[in-house]
Amino acid sequence: MAEFDVVVIGAGAAGLFCAAQAGQRGLKVLLIDHSERIAEKIRISGGGRCNFTNRDLDPRAPQKHFVGDNPNFCRSALSRYTSQQFIALVDRHGIAHHEKHKGQLFCDGPSQQIIDMLLAECADGKVTHWQPCSVKSVAYSATDGNGSGSYQLETSRGSVAATNIVIATGGLSIPQLGASDFGYRMARQFGLDVIPPRPALVPLTFAGEGWAPYAGLAGLTLPVQIETGAKKERMAFLEDLLFTHRGLSGPAVLQISSYWKEGTPLTIDFAPGTDVAAALGEAKARSRKRIGNELASLVPSRLADALVDGEPALQRPINEAADRALQALAERIARWQITPAGTEGYKKAEVTAGGVDTRELSSQTMESKKQPGLYFIGEVVDVTGWLGGYNFQWAWASAFACAVALSSRCGTAVST
Repeated sequence: MAEFDVVVIGAGAAGLFCAAQAGQRGLKVLLIDHSERIAEKIRISGGGRCNFTNRDLDPRAPQKHFVGDNPNFCRSALSRYTSQQFIALVDRHGIAHHEKHKGQLFCDGPSQQIIDMLLAECADGKVTHWQPCSVKSVAYSATDGNGSGSYQLETSRGSVAATNIVIATGGLSIPQLGASDFGYRMARQFGLDVIPPRPALVPLTFAGEGWAPYAGLAGLTLPVQIETGAKKERMAFLEDLLFTHRGLSGPAVLQISSYWKEGTPLTIDFAPGTDVAAALGEAKARSRKRIGNELASLVPSRLADALVDGEPALQRPINEAADRALQALAERIARWQITPAGTEGYKKAEVTAGGVDTRELSSQTMESKKQPGLYFIGEVVDVTGWLGGYNFQWAWASAFACAVALSSRCGTAVST
């Protein structure tokens, strides 16, 4: 039976980085993944350029950028491994990158560069890498009364023993790339609670007569302010929105989807920063154009047509329009409310919200409070970041915290 200090299950962003960091700290590490190809979610991320972190992340206030039952859980790890530290690693490997939008950093070249960097870091740590390799079962045997013991794994490449296991298997999003519920099953096997998973950073879908006027707007994009939630929980984003054949997408909708709750409406301002009522009032005083034509100076013409279509009071020159009709139109543009029927599901979700309950884990080490030597990192944990590199930074930071803790636990601690 092969023996290791640590078995890391899942060779995605968090698993690769944790294995590398633990190996470089002198631990004997085995990295396992069931997929044929390595780190496919890294490869496709950021349109193939990998939005690998966000320069604007403030670890002193992580709740600004993360969702979960306890967003503050991520504060410790994020403050101890910052985006600047990962940027320095990327720079050390000579990977050119640029800031695209709101602190979002992308590779100039293909995202494969980040995968190659992580594999090189694993090689530096002398990490043993079995892929593809499936884990058939995991068992634990206590060896003394001090909480130490050994894990026995049965895999498609043979039996393995280790004093520590790191679960880095991610969530359920993008199942076509090999996503599975393995991490949640492992948590439940060892008595840990799991917050029900759900798709996040995902397009929203609509149905019924309320959506009919907008079904033909597929492909239209525009900047909006989008909001959801009650007063105390209200969240708003100023981002681009995209109409699709089935509903709404784009950064604005992906961001708000992490906060949206089934049955609650979205409120969208199609002309953020514009006093639409004043603009329409001014147009009424000077113009004889039809209302839809004047509205097209404030929002895209296709949207303007959809907003006035089917409204008899708006099918006339603007100088003939009733003030109350223009006021209602202005309100509709500034506070358009519509309730999604659902989401596009895990197939289109960039990440999975929910996961291993953070109350079960140490925020310092990522180790289970109930089960010694069992760690959970990355997306499998109930920590979900905003769009724009935040989830990758959580992967790097939680992996680093875990690797440092493993080094200390195994007596190989080195300077960090």
